[in-house]
Amino acid sequence: MRVMVLVKATKDSEAGIMPSTELLEAMGKFNEELVNAGIMRAGDGLKPSSQGKRVAFDGPNRTVIDGPFAQTNELVAGYWLWEVKDMAEAVEWVKRCPNPMPGPSEIEIRPFYEMADFGEAMTREVSELLDRTSEKLTSR
Repeated sequence: MRVMVLVKATKDSEAGIMPSTELLEAMGKFNEELVNAGIMRAGDGLKPSSQGKRVAFDGPNRTVIDGPFAQTNELVAGYWLWEVKDMAEAVEWVKRCPNPMPGPSEIEIRPFYEMADFGEAMTREVSELLDRTSEKLTSR
């Protein structure tokens, strides 16, 4: 089961306050554990939303919105992509994670859709198209 593990932003992360050496070391050790266990596929931290943009869609129209964005607790400050056997395993790994922020923080775990989840909409043609795209990504 693939899951996206989202580190939620805080006022400190949105202010661009960098983590301490101790936190960087603790997170580095945790990431090393994840890699050694075969769990972690990717992961990174994200700069504050003040350096980001959003694109709003309304039919054929596109509107670019400059950051920063409100509702700090709804923003993402970092992520991991994990391969776990089930959600319970993902939760157990997150519970072992050092607190990713200096104060209170949250980590959200979201499962990815799998091909079978799309039912009849996943035709042979669509499946082949997605397979070709995936092959191109993995050959880079």
